[in-house]
Amino acid sequence: MLKNSLKLAAIVLALLLSGCGSLGEKPDETKGWSADRLYAEAIDELRGGAYDKSIKLFEKLESRYPFGQYAQQAQMQTAYAYYKQNDQAQALAAIERFIRLHPNHPNVDYMYFLRGLANFNDKKGLFDFISAQDPTERDPKAARAAFDAFKQLVERFPESRYAEDAQDRLKYLVEAMAQYEVHVARYYYRRGAYVAAVNRAQNVVRNYPSSGAVRNALRIEIMAYDAMDMPQLRDDAQRVYDLNFKDGDAAGGEAAVRSAKPWWKLW
Repeated sequence: MLKNSLKLAAIVLALLLSGCGSLGEKPDETKGWSADRLYAEAIDELRGGAYDKSIKLFEKLESRYPFGQYAQQAQMQTAYAYYKQNDQAQALAAIERFIRLHPNHPNVDYMYFLRGLANFNDKKGLFDFISAQDPTERDPKAARAAFDAFKQLVERFPESRYAEDAQDRLKYLVEAMAQYEVHVARYYYRRGAYVAAVNRAQNVVRNYPSSGAVRNALRIEIMAYDAMDMPQLRDDAQRVYDLNFKDGDAAGGEAAVRSAKPWWKLW
């Protein structure tokens, strides 16, 4: 009799505990929703700017209907929602996952474009080096990552609807990276690190020959060689400057470099 009473008490206690554990849980209102409804609701949340809600719905859609017609679309939309939410890490992770899983998807070109945008819009990576901090510590990795993504898009999918936009952004990024090198070269020159200034200036001439930054890069190179009392190399750089820029400022003086319009104002 006592044994039976103890068993009954244990059962009642277990039921009570399980009931308590579920008191705070909300029922999943999406339970039983079709793939069509899940997708439609997720899109509505996305368009309304409720990115967290849309991401959760897209993830449920992919989980419940992994082989349905909406699964791959949900993966793409999840990446876009993270991008709109300014969650660069999650956006890039979702993009890389999609490209890895579906390299031959008819819309994979869009994912390459989105990867470029996710890096391109990383304002911290592109602009933070224009601050009081040592600019050599502010390497614009995001700009290079965006450049690589847009370049891959243009090379792999030249007929893509996004190719022309990517080309424009590539030109913009080339100029940005070249001007950054000039910025750092100027920084080194003003601190008397002339060899480092020359190296960064030569990076511009070598890697971004079509950039408008070449003029200032050559000016810095001339001044740095002059400061190091290396007349032959200075004159060689001056000849290159004169051959390419015959419209004045041939002396390439520091005043000209200082008076040049700050490149970041052009962005």
